[in-house]
Amino acid sequence: MSEILRTPETRFANLPGFDYAPRYLEWRGMRIHYIDEQPARSEDGVPTFLCLHGEPTWSFLYRKMIAPFLASGARVVAPDLPGFGRSDKPSDDAAYAFGLHRALLLEFVERLDLKNVTLVVQDWGGILGLTLPMEAPARYARLLVMNTALGTGDAPLTEGFLAWRAYVAKSPNLDCAKLLARSCPQLSAAEAAAYEAPFPDASYKGGVRRFPQLVPETPDAPGAAISRRARDWWREAWRGDAFMAIGATDPVLGPGPMRALHKHIRNCAEPWVHAQAGHFVQEWGDEVARAALAHWHGA
Repeated sequence: MSEILRTPETRFANLPGFDYAPRYLEWRGMRIHYIDEQPARSEDGVPTFLCLHGEPTWSFLYRKMIAPFLASGARVVAPDLPGFGRSDKPSDDAAYAFGLHRALLLEFVERLDLKNVTLVVQDWGGILGLTLPMEAPARYARLLVMNTALGTGDAPLTEGFLAWRAYVAKSPNLDCAKLLARSCPQLSAAEAAAYEAPFPDASYKGGVRRFPQLVPETPDAPGAAISRRARDWWREAWRGDAFMAIGATDPVLGPGPMRALHKHIRNCAEPWVHAQAGHFVQEWGDEVARAALAHWHGA
């Protein structure tokens, strides 16, 4: 049986720009972390931004988007997937599975009874998150989608992704701080270090190692059928509004894959492109958030 590892809280001291109170829920023997920030004047029915991170990041990635969202009068909720951030981390790499993480997110939305949701996704946050609204359409009002994909298993994986998967496979103790610093040169040393904080050593990085291997590559791969169903749902049944932001310098899920995804999202405006942003678009998040809010509110 996989041991459940818990990152010492001291690893998260003095996180730059991320002084939000940690909250936790228990799920399948694991403690799952999330933040839940309310606007200055909270009322029933306010929009909720549900922000889902990807690989190998955590909710810290959204720190530059949270303030604009709150200032718009919305609530902001951002969980950490098992294996990432402040959430517990199974030590056995095999414990990480598409179905496990999707089940968590579905239950998370139900347990917090989230409504009037703007779903905010990038990377694995989208691979998983884009499969959620079809299960409870009444909960979701808008979509903000950044460099991601649906793992349908019926289209070739990009060369950039295959190179990334091979790189992670050769790097069992992937240095997340160096990766983010290289991808986002504007980061301070303290900001980059926050991405390595969840991992005291390689034994905590099962999720980091495993996630690139979980992207569905064939039609019968775990998650592929659900993702194809989601693709059809976004194209045919989605009734909300959608805004797409593309980090143009992303070698894995950049303009090409994103414009392909755009064709499958009903009511999605012409993509907004950030010429300097890379894969981790949220590190340019203040601009992204303001562009999305302007689209929705006409400001």
